[in-house]
Amino acid sequence: MTDETPRLRRIREVADEVGLTTRAIRYYEEMGLLTPAARSDGSQRLYDESDIERLRAIRGLRDDAGFSVADITRLLEDTDHLARSRTAFRQAEGPAERLGIARGGLARVDRQIGLLGGKIDRLRAMLDDTTARRARIVALIDQLEAELAGLETRAGSGIVPA
Repeated sequence: MTDETPRLRRIREVADEVGLTTRAIRYYEEMGLLTPAARSDGSQRLYDESDIERLRAIRGLRDDAGFSVADITRLLEDTDHLARSRTAFRQAEGPAERLGIARGGLARVDRQIGLLGGKIDRLRAMLDDTTARRARIVALIDQLEAELAGLETRAGSGIVPA
């Protein structure tokens, strides 16, 4: 006999597993990014595997990609909408209804592409600025090394700078 009931975990266990604080998880709930799968009799939050995967996605978008909570909200709204659209598409009566659903899905994906592309553009501009700054420092180092080499050459030849 197998137990089909999904395993529910308390907030502390989930926080430890995902690498977030309980405060961060509660904040994401307040912002509407996450809804616990259930509540215990004592009204404690209980999370299932899909909640944990969503928290991992949120953490990745925040930590790895540097997205704001507002951007994460938009991305997750679009992802959730696309999941609902897949179900609606399968249940649609005919091609006209499916076409409308597909067009709505395309608009959501285009919005995600725009958000991600904007982040890439901002990061590319930051990288270009930092690369230019590095080139200026390298040029300064080269100039100072040349000056130092010139001073050492003159000092070795007995010429003392005035």
